[in-house]
This record gives sequence, C-alpha cells and structure tokens, in this order.
Amino acid sequence: MTINDYQKAALETAIYPEDKKILYPTLGLTGEAGEVSDKVKKVIRDNNSEFTAEKKAEIMKEIGDVLWYCATLSNDLGYTLEEVCKANIAKLSSRKERGMIHGNGDNR
Repeated sequence: MTINDYQKAALETAIYPEDKKILYPTLGLTGEAGEVSDKVKKVIRDNNSEFTAEKKAEIMKEIGDVLWYCATLSNDLGYTLEEVCKANIAKLSSRKERGMIHGNGDNR
C-alpha cells in the first residue's frame, strides 16, 4: 500500500460536517497524539518502562489514528500525503545540508 492508497482508503471513512473541514481533523489529530503520549506515559508509570509486544501494539493503533487525521487534514488542505511527505523530507534534507537539524524555529 502506498501512502496515497492509504489516504484514499482513509477518506472513504471520513464522515464529518463539510463546514468543519480543516477544523475537525485538526482537533482529532491533537486528541489522538495525546492518546499516543498517554499510552507511553502509562508504560513508564505502570509497566516499569517495559514496552511489551502488547503495549507496542496498543500504541501502534493510536499512531494509526494519528495517521488517519493527517490523511484527512492534508486532503482538506488540498494535499496528498505523498506531497506532505516529500515536502517534509525536502525541508529536513535542507536543514541537514545546512547543519540546521538542531535548533529552534520553523525557518532554519
């Protein structure tokens, strides 16, 4: 499956109000990212920082939810996930070439 195949399949399950495009998936993205963080936190607290296969699988499912919201938000903004991925790698490669991987700010 390519990233754009995934996006196309994800969009078949995207059911939210037309007038809430961009907003709805943005809120969902932050919520699901929080769920990933919460599961990791609980492994640290309750599982002595041991990431068992079961705990990893639970986290992976939440990452899938994050990806779903990335797919829908990207679409609402007019981009394919492939375009988002390519733009991100180009940005990171440029930072690496200029020795700017570390540091702060969007435009380094």
